[in-house]
Amino acid sequence: MLKDLKIDFIGPGVMAEAIVKGLIERAGVSSNQIIMSGPRTNRLDELSQSYGVSTTTDNRTSMEDADIIVIAVKPQTLDVALRDLHGAVPEKSLVLSIVAGATLDGITEGLKHHAIARAMPNTPAQIGKGITVWTATQDVKEEQQGQAREILRALGEEIFVVDEDYLDMATALSGTGPAYVYLFMEALVDAGVHLGFPRRIAEKLVVETISGSVAFYAHSPLHLARLRNQVTSPGGTSAAALYYLEKAGFRTAISRAIWAAYERSTQLGKGKKRGHVDDG
Repeated sequence: MLKDLKIDFIGPGVMAEAIVKGLIERAGVSSNQIIMSGPRTNRLDELSQSYGVSTTTDNRTSMEDADIIVIAVKPQTLDVALRDLHGAVPEKSLVLSIVAGATLDGITEGLKHHAIARAMPNTPAQIGKGITVWTATQDVKEEQQGQAREILRALGEEIFVVDEDYLDMATALSGTGPAYVYLFMEALVDAGVHLGFPRRIAEKLVVETISGSVAFYAHSPLHLARLRNQVTSPGGTSAAALYYLEKAGFRTAISRAIWAAYERSTQLGKGKKRGHVDDG
């Protein structure tokens, strides 16, 4: 479905690179179909050498004859990028935005273009293990929806939603989710070192425990709570540890953290550069 299409990337960051890598390695897209645009020539040279793609520092030039334009700039620089691209998007093009918090209406107005898809991938997309929630305007044709789906499947799993509000929720849950997982893993490793394990052994134990638990869940028909109960013997070590976590407000802390991320995502969509999180 993506064969012979010209795909343009505005913003040559980590996630843009992940998409390019996925398209070339897993979706059969040729490097000569891809052009990447950004302000830093050293970064563009690096991507050109790694993937054989074309590069330019001129965003407007990069979009000429593009079938698909991926907006992958930082949220803080989106307004500048939209002003630069305003009115220059080819009429035939599908615009796919992966900018956190950027709404369909905001992108449509900023670009003066109506065929817009909005997606929220996460960092495991870099190895084809990501999960992406996405949506699109009514002006996106069925064929273009298929093209967007093909791009996102090169990153892992994808879920299409009609309600755009789910994108901000996904930003807080799955988009930011790897950060929560890494922090949890880091805490476990540090606890293991505190117990007396060498760090390399603590890291191995934590990584295999996390990956094995996820794999076991994926192959089990049981609810998460049932699986947790299976390893929680009355009066045992797991029961003692879980009691302390519940008493310390573990679930509440996670819930409030995700809510804070959700609020920040909505603030970014309104153009607010900084937000306040209530700690009360």
